[in-house]
Formats: sequence, structure tokens, C-alpha cells
Amino acid sequence: MKVLLVNGSSNKNGCTFRALTEIVTVLNKENIDTEIIQLGADPIKDCIGCHGCAKNDNKCVFNNDIVNEIIEKAKTCDGFIFGSPVYYAHPSGRLLSVLDRVFYAGGKFLAYKPGAAVVSARRAGTTAAIDVINKYFTINKMPVVSSMYWNMVHGSKAEDVEKDLEGLQTMRTIAQNMIWLLKAIKQNPVPECEAKIKTSFIK
Repeated sequence: MKVLLVNGSSNKNGCTFRALTEIVTVLNKENIDTEIIQLGADPIKDCIGCHGCAKNDNKCVFNNDIVNEIIEKAKTCDGFIFGSPVYYAHPSGRLLSVLDRVFYAGGKFLAYKPGAAVVSARRAGTTAAIDVINKYFTINKMPVVSSMYWNMVHGSKAEDVEKDLEGLQTMRTIAQNMIWLLKAIKQNPVPECEAKIKTSFIK
């Protein structure tokens, strides 16, 4: 089994990365393969709602950034963790651009697979940011991986996160709960789902 982790920070080795590596350590001890994708500082386009992915084998029409790579990796991954720093009480704009396009074009490759949101902040805005990321999971039939506290760490730099003992324990518990869900899902078939009904109340 494999878990794909996405670091939505442009700071490659910052607080968010430190949180993700704490999760990776536990997953690897239980023989779960992992890969961390760094979004980095390269430009990432927003979804423009062109619907081209529906005609393009579930690939985004924009092929000059990391989105299609993530969609391709999602096909063979069993769980997902999306991490982000907190900006103005929401995740990074670059992560949101990635999530919009990955879920719109390749959501079927993530469906029924566990997802976890992880955020880092100096102080506040964390629960609002977690809520934003979790909504991508709940609209896409994905079990949400919880912990023993909200999925966050605190600090202005990676060294600060080392002092957040409760935050690091929260990350380890995310990993343990991810493992438990992965094993449970492996033993049970995916449920049959009704065809999607789309209703608009706007007249």
C-alpha cells in the first residue's frame, strides 16, 4: 500500500514538511510506502471550468505544472495527505489550485480512499484551513482521517514544530489511523453507489 503526501507550501523544508515527515516515519515503520510531492514555488494555474478534462482521459488540459503528475500517481495510491501552511485562515492558494484541478479532472482516482488534511500555523486560522481541505474529501466519497486533536502543528519555522510535542503526537496518530483505515478498506469491497443526481434550485 502507498500513501501520497502533498506539501502545499512553497517552503520546501518548513513547518508543513516537518509535520508530513512525522507521519511518514510511522507509515514506513508499518511497511506503507510513501511519497512526498513538493509543490514548491513554480506557478500553478487555476481551474477555468473548461471541462476539457472530460474529453482528455481525466487529464487536465494544462500540462505545464504538477497537476497531471498528481492525478497519474493517484491511480496507484491508496491514501492521501494534503498539507498546507495557513494564510489568512485558509490553505495556500497554490494548494487550492491543485486540489480544484486534481479533484475536478481526476477525482474518481481518489474516491473511496482515505484522505487527511494537515496544516501548520504560527498561531491561529488552522481549523478553518482544515475545514476547507476536508471538503474536497467529503464531496468525493473519501473517508476523512482524524487524529486525537485537530490535524495541526504550530510554529514559525521547522525548529519550532520540534517543540510542539502535542502537534507531533497528533501527526503520529494521523498515521496510525490512516494505517487502520487502509487495512479495513482492503478487507471490504467498495460500496455500490447510486448514479449522481444533480439538482439546481436556482430559477
